[in-house]
Amino acid sequence: MVVCGDDGLAHRLAAELRGVYREQVTLVVPPSGRRVPQPVVGRARAASAALLDMVNAAVNRTGNGEPADVVRELEATEPTEDVLADSGVERATALALVYDDDETNIRAALTARRLNPRLRLVLRLYNRRLGQHIEELLDQSAALATGGGPGSRTDGTGGTDGTGGTHGIEGSTTVLSDADTAAPALAATALVGTNKIVEADGLLLRAVERDPPRPGEVADPGLCTLALLSATSNDPAGADGSEESGEQGPQLLPDAAAVEAATGRGTVALEHVSYSGPSLPAGRAGVPDFGELFSRRLRWSLAGLAACVVALAVALMVVTGDHPLHATYVTLLDLFSINEPAHKADIGRQILQLLSGFVGLLLLPVLLAAVLEALGTFRSASTLRKPPRGLSGHVVLLGLGKIGTRVLTRLREMDIPVVCVEADPEARGMATAHRLRVPVILGDVTQEGVLEAAKIHRAHSLLALTSVDTTNLEAVLYARSVRSRMRVVLRLYDDDFATAVYRTLRAAHPRALTRSRSVTHLAAPSFAGAMMGRQILGAIPVERRVLLFAAVEVAGHPQLEGRTVGEAFRAGAWRVLALEVWDGERAGGGDSEGARESRLVWELPDTYVLRGSDRVVLAATRRGLAELLGRRARQRTDV
Repeated sequence: MVVCGDDGLAHRLAAELRGVYREQVTLVVPPSGRRVPQPVVGRARAASAALLDMVNAAVNRTGNGEPADVVRELEATEPTEDVLADSGVERATALALVYDDDETNIRAALTARRLNPRLRLVLRLYNRRLGQHIEELLDQSAALATGGGPGSRTDGTGGTDGTGGTHGIEGSTTVLSDADTAAPALAATALVGTNKIVEADGLLLRAVERDPPRPGEVADPGLCTLALLSATSNDPAGADGSEESGEQGPQLLPDAAAVEAATGRGTVALEHVSYSGPSLPAGRAGVPDFGELFSRRLRWSLAGLAACVVALAVALMVVTGDHPLHATYVTLLDLFSINEPAHKADIGRQILQLLSGFVGLLLLPVLLAAVLEALGTFRSASTLRKPPRGLSGHVVLLGLGKIGTRVLTRLREMDIPVVCVEADPEARGMATAHRLRVPVILGDVTQEGVLEAAKIHRAHSLLALTSVDTTNLEAVLYARSVRSRMRVVLRLYDDDFATAVYRTLRAAHPRALTRSRSVTHLAAPSFAGAMMGRQILGAIPVERRVLLFAAVEVAGHPQLEGRTVGEAFRAGAWRVLALEVWDGERAGGGDSEGARESRLVWELPDTYVLRGSDRVVLAATRRGLAELLGRRARQRTDV
């Protein structure tokens, strides 16, 4: 495996491949003086090196005491053709390009595809539309180079070959975004009940965090219980927030006995839902609604004048006996003072003409006010919006970079009120905030008065997603001083620092909900799974651990094939959630002719026997998925 990058994701991905999947890894990073500064307290170089040192120290010896391969590190300014050749791309199984710049990743991917058409490519691209085109282009190039034809496309879910590797996945390309991978988890963490969403290929899963059941109550497990939480409101120090928290941490994928025996612990239950929430139309996002175009007082004034016109038209129809349309026409002529004087008409007609002229005089200032107010509304629509008066229960989002932009989009899709705080007026997410008509406060969050302008004292939760750990920490501490029970989510890179912050905040505010999240920690499992050639649907955080969802072909996996769903379940490792079937096919029956569309069967009986032709969706821990799908793990199983 070859990993090329210039930030913490590259180091964490290399550690994931080496420590979890036991793969040989070559890491290509810029020289020390050219690296992008990391969002950590202290030097990122030391933190990333320490992470790799821990992994290498943990796996530096095999079971028989012989030294094992460690992560090989190369330093290069750019991933040129010579650098890729020196890293062994021509002999590698997979290459991950996780530079922060999309153009650098695309250029290196085109070069790598030419050097090795069968290479499995994983690209980090922020531009999703461009990523789709690049993925199709590279897959088509690989198909032509390997003789597969322009119409063939590999999906990474094929079976296994005789050596324990995979076939049907050579030359495949997967485009991922760390922002898209982490955004659902970050957005869901800020909501009540912690609904964690995983969405991929039309599949929508919701993991709901539930409080411990009261005495005498029976908790609803939903589709299944994914995890037992470690902390409750009565035990603030129960979860230290670390990834490797041992017995004190959350218990992932517990069996029925563990769920039944657990008392006083919250659970994470899985639900399958279809999203039907509102979304703002992109085409009209910058056009104010009619209710916002004119003020309430002006709308009442216009309505009153319209009622007066109708009343005058009816009165004229009664006095003169005219047709309703003609009476309305004459009333409008009198209203705009363009009708002939009615000095020869009867007294009733003359009085109505005078009243119509008086109403016309009142109409002129109202029309002028409407024009000025509409122009002002359109002008303000092109500027930053301010939080409306009386706003409460909203989410305060700090930082509109790559991660903050994706999180903002997710929150607005769920119709959650948001107020953003950003120091840079040219930030990436400013255009998105303007399009979604989200209030934005420009200013440094560490300065006095900025969070107050975002109405932090009325907010439901705070998402601190800037790229500086100390800024996020300072904002959270200030928010805690304003409202001690506010729900806060921190984006922290360094795990040791995150653990210390988490423990302290939980101990100082036992009844408040605190979560710390690392974008690289959330994204690395998906990138590693893609490099292994597997279809990772998504990941959800359980405290500071990660639970993965993957679509897997049963064929070639002795832990699944020929076993029942109940027998295939391994507590703490993996669990089969759903079975993909075609229209007309049942979980226990055969295929029907003419079936074209597939669907997922969720409530599988424990007695159903998994066949080699089945494709299942399973939840797994990182090590469980590595044991089930890893090439070397499968070789040991075959032996």
